[in-house]
Amino acid sequence: MMVFAASRVRVDVPATSANLGPGFDACGLALGFYDTIYVEALPTQSVDIEIIGEGADTLPRDERHLIVKALRAAAEEFDLPEFGLRMKAYNRIPQSRGMGSSASAIVAGVSLAAGLAGLDSTQREIRDAIFQVAARIEGHPDNVAPAVYGGMTVSWKSGQDFRTQIYPVHKDIHAWIFIPNFELSTEEARKVLPSTVPYADALTNVSRVALLPAAMANADNDLLFEATEDTLHQPYRAPLMQASADLMTFLRSQGYASTISGAGPCVLALHASDATDSLHNITARGVDMSHWHMVHLSVDRSGVQISAE
Repeated sequence: MMVFAASRVRVDVPATSANLGPGFDACGLALGFYDTIYVEALPTQSVDIEIIGEGADTLPRDERHLIVKALRAAAEEFDLPEFGLRMKAYNRIPQSRGMGSSASAIVAGVSLAAGLAGLDSTQREIRDAIFQVAARIEGHPDNVAPAVYGGMTVSWKSGQDFRTQIYPVHKDIHAWIFIPNFELSTEEARKVLPSTVPYADALTNVSRVALLPAAMANADNDLLFEATEDTLHQPYRAPLMQASADLMTFLRSQGYASTISGAGPCVLALHASDATDSLHNITARGVDMSHWHMVHLSVDRSGVQISAE
């Protein structure tokens, strides 16, 4: 007979935006846009999955599902016995758009296992354990960290472990995601990156990424604009998503801090104060918005939430 601290668990995991311009493979920001997953542990080996929303027509409904794979891996880490499961996924985070859907799925799976094991996710050491397991599964921590902790994070690998630093984000910082009606795989976006970059470009990015924590903490729009400048990856990826690159360039020409979100093709805009009306007005005049959907989002400051049902 199975013994779990909780047999039914719910997690709410935020979308994320990686890089934030210059912080390639290091910086990430949690966004107030969530997938909600319910899992019930069963005394059989069966897997029953219901998917509502994004990916409902394409995602697998068996052990191949990324949440299930992450849950299984984490269950071993947290010493759970073998079990079947019934899962219901309400997917809001777009797939293959640069909003961290894969990392969020992995964090969801690991967090579900932690919830079944009865681990208290309000304790920092439990959050750290979830982060370590999820980052190992993902292979890199830039999207995983903000999904786990919330806020803005800068993450790196130290030996065999992953590390992250969480930075405060001022309450006045707003985010807008421009979601296109086309996709781009992260693998394809990585293939076009050069093996070496000019010294001057590296220096530019080092200086800009060093500004990001101050810009986000102080809600300084001038500093935020400078801090989101990038020379390392966005110029090389532009031909793969020219519409995204053009939109980002247009927004920056209007004075808004804007970047490609993760590997794209979503575009992220950041501003200290609500500029929704202004963004609607300038894009209506200067951009063909027939391929885009703009969503105004808060910055999530709590990370993944786990509750026993």
